[in-house]
Amino acid sequence: MPKVPLAENSKQPSLRRVFSWGRAWEEAIRLALFGCALLSVLTTVSIICILTWQTIQFFRVEPEGRPHVTVTEFLTAPEWTPSNAPEQQHFGIRPLVIGTFMVAGIASLIGLPLGLASAVYLSEYASPRFRGFVKPTLEMLAGIPTVVYGYFALLFLTPFVLKPVFQGLLGFHVDTFNALAGGITVGIMILPMVSSLSEDVLRSVPRGLREAAYALGSTKFDVSVRVVLPAALSGILASCLLALSRAVGETMAVTIAVGQNATGSFNPLETTETMTAFIVDITGGETSVGTVQDYSLYAVAASLFLITLATNVVAQLILRRFREVYH
Repeated sequence: MPKVPLAENSKQPSLRRVFSWGRAWEEAIRLALFGCALLSVLTTVSIICILTWQTIQFFRVEPEGRPHVTVTEFLTAPEWTPSNAPEQQHFGIRPLVIGTFMVAGIASLIGLPLGLASAVYLSEYASPRFRGFVKPTLEMLAGIPTVVYGYFALLFLTPFVLKPVFQGLLGFHVDTFNALAGGITVGIMILPMVSSLSEDVLRSVPRGLREAAYALGSTKFDVSVRVVLPAALSGILASCLLALSRAVGETMAVTIAVGQNATGSFNPLETTETMTAFIVDITGGETSVGTVQDYSLYAVAASLFLITLATNVVAQLILRRFREVYH
């Protein structure tokens, strides 16, 4: 059929977008969400820039009575005494790193196994009524202020538990401030995180895997250990690494329980100092701005940031290696 030409006065549909309040609202929401995401990125970049610049100043400033701190001295020197006379100042971060990882290691030995065991029990063995009571009770531990945990370690754990056991029965000397009390306290603090996150991951494992294992004659313990745990391994590792990062970065509890004397000792019954405890100590208001002691705060904070970043990178590599996807 021959094409009939359109009349000149026929109305063509307009291609222009018609304004509507709904479309404007959606665009406003999109911009607001973009602003929130951009704010987090800008905050992180700002923190990195501040830490980098102030750390550079730490290695550039020349204190009176001694040469400036070198990177080699900062990383390898066995002493950390920033508040002494200039000729007696030492800025070796190794004692702070030892104290930090000793407290975090003790906390991991206590919090991770107990948290994982409680998660397995709540997921596989506990009744719904018991689970509904115990899980909120465990999560309440995460809401207790860290200062309260610190005084709990100082006023109860050390004098009534550690000293009677290690000093009274075993004959070891126990300092009032010690790394073992701080590690136990931080282990109690990370236990709810490991338990809650791991229990959620275990319960998300498809029920068909459990039923298939039971059909083959497996016991509840076999199903829990050989089927459910391997299936939820990536999520469990994520919760453990997140708790480890929390243990490394804990501040007030370890400041009160562990002490503020960077001895660099590997004895958990002696006083030591963590990186976060030093940051709290140096910000007490007695340090002059622009001095090497003031800049040392940023150098320690930058080191802690790098340690946490390395932990997160390793965590991502491990999760990528063990991640399981079920359809």
